[in-house]
Parts: sequence; C-alpha cells; structure tokens
Amino acid sequence: MRTRSLDSFGTRSSLSLNGKNYEIYRLSALEKQFAIARLPLTLKIFLENMLRHEDGRFVKADDIKALASGQGAGSREVFFMPGRVLMQDFTGVPAVVDLAAMRDAMRKLGGDPRKINPLVPVDLVIDHSVQVDKYGSADAFAYNATAEFERNRQRYVFLKWGQKAFRNFSVVPPETGIVHQVNLEYLAGVVSARAENGSTVVFPDTLVGTDSHTTMINGLGVMGWGVGGIEAEAVMLGQPMSMLIPAVVGFRLKGKLAAGVTATDAVLTVTELLRKKGVVGKFVEFFGPGLAQLSLADRATIANMCPEYGATVAYFPVDAQTIEYLKLSGRSAEQLALVEAYCKGQGLFHADGAPEPAFSDVVDFDLGSVEPSLAGPRRPQDRVPLAKSKAAWNKELPAFLDKKDKEGQLPAPAGTRVPVTMDGRTFELAHDSVVIAAITSCTNTSNPALLIAAGLLAKKAVERGLSVKPWVKTSLAPGSKVVTDYLKDSGLMPYLEKLRFHLVGYGCTTCIGTSGPLAEPIAEASSQSRLITAAVLSGNRNFEGRIHPQVKANYLASPPLVVAYALAGRMDIDLTQEPLGTGKDGRPMYLADLWPSEAEVQQALRKHVTRELFLRQYANVYDGDERWRGLEAPEGERFAWDPDSSYIKHPPYFEGLKREGGVLADIRGARVLAVLGDSVTTDHISPAGSIPKDSPAGQYLLSRGVGQKDFNSYGARRGNHELMVRGTFANIRLRNALAGGTEGGVTVHLPDRTPMSIFEASALYQKEGTPLIILAGKEYGSGSSRDWAAKGPNLLGVKAVIAESYERIHRSNLVGMGVLPLQFTAGENAASLGLTGTEIFAVEGVARDLAPRKEVSVTARGENGKTIAFKALVRIDTPVEIEYYRYGGILPYVLCQLLAEREGEPVAV
Repeated sequence: MRTRSLDSFGTRSSLSLNGKNYEIYRLSALEKQFAIARLPLTLKIFLENMLRHEDGRFVKADDIKALASGQGAGSREVFFMPGRVLMQDFTGVPAVVDLAAMRDAMRKLGGDPRKINPLVPVDLVIDHSVQVDKYGSADAFAYNATAEFERNRQRYVFLKWGQKAFRNFSVVPPETGIVHQVNLEYLAGVVSARAENGSTVVFPDTLVGTDSHTTMINGLGVMGWGVGGIEAEAVMLGQPMSMLIPAVVGFRLKGKLAAGVTATDAVLTVTELLRKKGVVGKFVEFFGPGLAQLSLADRATIANMCPEYGATVAYFPVDAQTIEYLKLSGRSAEQLALVEAYCKGQGLFHADGAPEPAFSDVVDFDLGSVEPSLAGPRRPQDRVPLAKSKAAWNKELPAFLDKKDKEGQLPAPAGTRVPVTMDGRTFELAHDSVVIAAITSCTNTSNPALLIAAGLLAKKAVERGLSVKPWVKTSLAPGSKVVTDYLKDSGLMPYLEKLRFHLVGYGCTTCIGTSGPLAEPIAEASSQSRLITAAVLSGNRNFEGRIHPQVKANYLASPPLVVAYALAGRMDIDLTQEPLGTGKDGRPMYLADLWPSEAEVQQALRKHVTRELFLRQYANVYDGDERWRGLEAPEGERFAWDPDSSYIKHPPYFEGLKREGGVLADIRGARVLAVLGDSVTTDHISPAGSIPKDSPAGQYLLSRGVGQKDFNSYGARRGNHELMVRGTFANIRLRNALAGGTEGGVTVHLPDRTPMSIFEASALYQKEGTPLIILAGKEYGSGSSRDWAAKGPNLLGVKAVIAESYERIHRSNLVGMGVLPLQFTAGENAASLGLTGTEIFAVEGVARDLAPRKEVSVTARGENGKTIAFKALVRIDTPVEIEYYRYGGILPYVLCQLLAEREGEPVAV
C-alpha cells in the first residue's frame, strides 16, 4: 500500500457527493501562499500529484513550493507518479517479457519474485498485430483476423499468462479497437477514485503509455503522455518518474473552422506551426474562445499528434463538452457527477471569463485560417495545402528520381508508364500512382465527423457512377467497433464497400506499417521499374520505409480525402481544380461535387452516433472472440520459457547484475558503427514493419525453420531479443554515410573497411572488445516511443550516441538502457568538425564527477594520426538518471531498489 502523504501544506481535505465522502488534496488550500489561480491547468494537475505523493524522499516540500510558485521550469528536477499505465502489444509484449525476466532475476538474487508486480492499474490493448493481407472484399476482416491469431498465438498465450500472473494487469483482446481510441471511449475516467489507507482518494486521472500517441487522451482533459516501455515498467513497479518542471506554452484559439475544413486539416496545420516554433519537451495547453468551436473528437484529433509537433503534452481543459462526451460514450451518471464536482472544486474546470494562466509563452492561432491540407511525402510536419498539392508533388519527384536504391540503381525516368494486367483489366502505373489508400489510425477514426464525411463522400461518388482505380489497395481499419456500428446504422457502409473500403480489422494497420502486401502485379511492376508510388492514409506518421517497403511517398490526409485520392488514383492532380473522374451522365465530377456539407454531417452524427452503441460494444470489452477465449495459457508466478519459441525469449538485461550497481567509466578505443543524418526516426533505428528475407533477421528466422510467409513483422517479434538486435538499424531507407550513403542496414568494419551488415559488424566488434558509438544529426530518435530503438543499440554494443539534438522520449530511453546520449555543442556537428566516422574515439569525463548536462571531452584520432578534439554535452538531464546510467539502465536500478526493501514491501513513493 502506498505511504500516505506527509501533507506538509495541510491540503488533505474531504469532498462529499451524493452521500459519499472522498479524500482529496485541495489546491485552494495553497492560495494564501501561492498564486494558484494563475497556474496553467497542467501544472495544477502536476501540483496535486506532488501534494498527494509527498514523502520527503522523492517528493519534497521545497519541490512543491517551487512548482506552486511557478519557478524552476526546465531546470528543477521533480517527481511525478502517474495513476495508471497504458500499453499496446508491440511495446507491451517486451515490457511483460522484461517483468517476467525480472522475476527470474529477483529469485536468482535471493528476493521474492512476487515483488515484481504492477502497483498501479495497467491496461494493454492488442491493436498492432493485425495486417492487411486481404482487402476489398466482404470476407477481408474474417481472413485477416484468422491470420493474425495464427501468426501471433505464442505472443497471445504469453499475454494471457501475464494477465493471470500479475495483479492490476488487464488485456483488451485483439480485434476490439486501437489503444488510444479505447482509452478515449472507455478506459479513461478523467477523475479517479481509489481505496488507500482506509479512505477513498479522488484525484485527476493521469497516465503514461508505451505509445507516443497516448497524448490523444489530453483531448478529454486527462494528462498523459508517451514513454518508453522501460520507463513505463518502472512506473508499474512503483517508481515515480523523474522529470524537470515543464515549461507550459499556451495555445490561444480563436475563430472556427471554415466550411469544408476538417479536424485533420487543423492538426496538420498545428503540427507544422508548433514544429517550427519548437516545443520539444514542453507542455502545450489550449485555451481561448476558439475552444468552444472544437468538438471533443476534434480536440482528441489535435492532441493525438502531439508527438509530431514535439511536445510532451497537448492538453485541452475539462469543460461542458467533456461532460457531454463522457455521457455519450457510456460513462455512468455517478462518474459524470464526480468529474464535474471534483474539477470545479479544484479549479480544473474551464469557465468562460477565467483569468488567463501565466504561461511561459503563448501562441495565437485562428481556426479560420486553416485550409484543406495533406502532409508528406516523408514527415508529418511537412504540410501541403490541397490547392498546391500537385505542384508540391512535381517539386518532390525529382529528388526521388535522383536517389539510388541499395543496389545502386536509379528509379525509372520521369514519364515512365508501365502496363499492368490484373483481374482481367489492363491499366498503366506511373510515378504518381496512389497504390495504397487507407482509412486508418486512432487519430482520425476516433472522430465520427470525419468517418461520416468519408461515408457521405463515398455515397455521392457511387451514386454518380465513380469507382476506385483498380491499382489502389483500399482499407478501412477503425479504432473501435462503435465506428462500424454507426456507419452501418447510417447506411453509409455499403457505399464505402462499393468503393472497396471494406473492414479489414480493428487495429493500427497501415499507419504502423502492417499494410500487408500489394497485389502481385502491382508489386512486380513497381519493383521492376522502380516506380515512385504513393500511399494516402488518415494516419499520424509517414516516415520513409514505414508504410510499405515498396512505397516511397506517403501522405497523411483526412478520411474523406483518402477516399478522394482512391478515386483519382494519382498524386499528380489538383483536386480543387481537376475532376476526379467522369460520372455516369458523362459529366466530369469534381471534389466539390462530392464533398458533404456540414449540415449533412451533423444530421448523421445526431441521429446515428448514440450512447447505446458505446454501451453495447464496451459491455464485454475484455472477453474477446472465440479464438481468444479458446487460448490456453500456462499457470505460475514465473513464466516457463520455451527455448524453441521464435517470439518470446528470456532477455539478457539482468545478467551479471550487482546489487550496488556498476562503476562509471570513460569510453576509450571506440569505433563508429554508423554516421547518420538529420531526422533519423525510431523507425530507422528499429523498424516495426515487414522482415526482408535477405536481412540478418530474416536469415535468423529461416535458420530456425520459420518460413517467409510466417515471418510476421519486427513489431510482432519484439519479445525476441535475438531477432530484434538483428533488426536494429535495418530499415531499408536508412542511409549510413560510413557506407557511402547506401540505403539499408549496412556499414563497413574498421579499420579494414570490409562492407557488411550493421549486425555482422557489431558482432565482430564485440568479439574484438571494441566499444561502439553512433554519430547523428538533428532530431535523433524522433517518432514512436520505441524502447527497442534503445535496447537494440545497447545489445549491438553501442556505448554512446553523439547527436545534434534528441527527441524527448528517445533520449530518456537511451539513458534507461545505459547508453550515453551526448550532444554536440551549438553550431557544431560531425561535418563541421571534419568527422568521417573512420576515427577512433574516446570520451573522457564520465568516470569522475558525472553530473546532469555536464560537458565532457571527446577526441577522435584519424587514420592519418590527426586528432580532432571537441566538447559534448551529457544529455543525462536529472540526478536520478545518473543513477539509472550507473546501474546500466532503469530496470536494473529498480530491481536493486526492490531487493533493498524489506521482504513484502514495495518501494515507497
């Protein structure tokens, strides 16, 4: 049981509601000492958390004073204890693998394995494993669901064991929905009530999730954000999170979205604006008169893409719209009353006319300035106005055509057209052909207005005689079963199906790269002629190599625009001026002819999106279908590892662990494994998509008798470290300057310069006893909160990364795995210093007096004997992270802390 707060400020109080008494930590009790009313809402939530967890060890009275006074933003370390943890299966499986291994390590070190157990509620939603193998037919969903279970049986049996073996751990079975949409529609309570120390304590619902888009729940007034799996595991085991008091940027909204403009257009515009502004590591809080013009679903769409604009949190306040959404989505009357009473009593309920909070900075944004948009072809922040999309495509194409593939071959010349015959039809593919059109991702499928708009556009297209081009792979993969219910009830599903947008699964699919194979004639023509084809999806990520290995240009768009591009079949088109096709009456049909009016959308919403749909679909959310219910899982507090499993392996992270931790040491005699450029994402470092047959990971599976058809994806096999280390830096679009910039996971071994895969070079270096480093540019590790992007380098023998800048979660993950993140000083980088990656490196200043953000000395001795010396900033940002690094990572640290506790007691928080 959690130790009761010291309550140095006397804020412990009571709240009476409907005959029940609750214990709360009342913020207004601080008003005599501090200007609480002017604090941003996110800091009020943070403050309540610290008041409730004050223990004198992690949370101290002086820290509470600093936060309440508005001091220490960006410089003072404080501790935060999330109320719960949210996981998806790609990141959740390795987290549960780690916990199972920690139980073994605890037993080996003489402790009680049962101490390795979640102390806060954990929900894992299986949503990342379904793949679009079949599409465009009524049986696509059943086929894909069956294939998913066949591929992932070992993983699912393991998760069912975990559900039995660990307390406070629940699993939402596959084919139920996408984690963030399930969180929005069902799991999140906005306010939590929990029995502690003989009282029922009420507090704001807060969480961390092992997926970067956890921030979607900020749209509901719940503070949560994405972290790496290893950091989430520490929270599960009762460890508070160490972080700096965040700077809070206010985002003042005014106006309203114009007719024909969607929430997707808004979030792509906000992403572009805030990425340019620079909000990495900061909280963003939305306020202003424009709030009232955004539906709850619109807010969730904007909050979802918070990682794309780089912030930690993108918070919308609790208000009347929040209460209405909670009611619509089936929350109880008792919960609604508690949310409203608690938030109003704590000053957390948005009210018109309230004083503007004291933000560290303010950005003004007119919703009326938003225009229809796409984003791409490589990054979500690269917004393209729809009216300029054709010109933008023609500007981007030459760069694609000038880029050689890993075989050193250039794409086909501009203007190439390749004849293809498929299903009795002959047509031509070109560089601008859209070969994937996917309505997918929680970002947009959680927003009924967007799905209704897509359905209405499909209806008008079908009625006018338009059809999707035959080369387009279409799919509908919503984030909850409520979506298909209202599409069916509104009569719009048949029209989507006539355009081949059949249901393919309830999961992330194309947005995370499980888009499945292209039709063989399309794949063959695209590959042989090296065509630059495109995908259009209603997702949140479009990085190189992520969506499909054969599709190089990827665009994010609203669901109705996805349908429009499927009808057009090409990117070289101005949808605002050129026809999508010819109607059955012989007249050209334009996008404006098909686009539904706001009145049409709202009428369908009011009639068909009802509370009853949510209540019906979430009544038995944990039961699963007959396949899930029929899985038999082993019993026992420790997992019985199967040595023949190619999905689940006992990881090596706790081998040789000492209770007192390790000794900090300088790095000497290091070689460079890769020299990378700007915006290297976690997808580049640890891909989630398909496993190529000729890759080290593919060869590993073949050598163990796994046929190529059963490879599944990297993401699905994250419970097997032997495979995942072979997939590290294996993205087909990775460009390593040390290997001449060739695409793929290749490098050269030094000093002999023998070309080989990154995994092979790593194995050779480790055999030689040579430590490794990575050189990188700006925004290293952007993208998903992927712990394997840190675990993989650790297992490859990488001791340090030297980059120009880091994305927040990845920097934390590197520290959490014992890899030293170093940052070039301002104005310097590998190129400006003349580093080629062929040098021998040394890092001095680690062994002695290592401190957060300390400068260390780096020397690089070239092959000609010349030495380049420079300073680098240690991006270990807090004192407790120094301890994580000293122990070789956060999990060994937590394990040793648990060992140090008396038997049967959790770590005090």
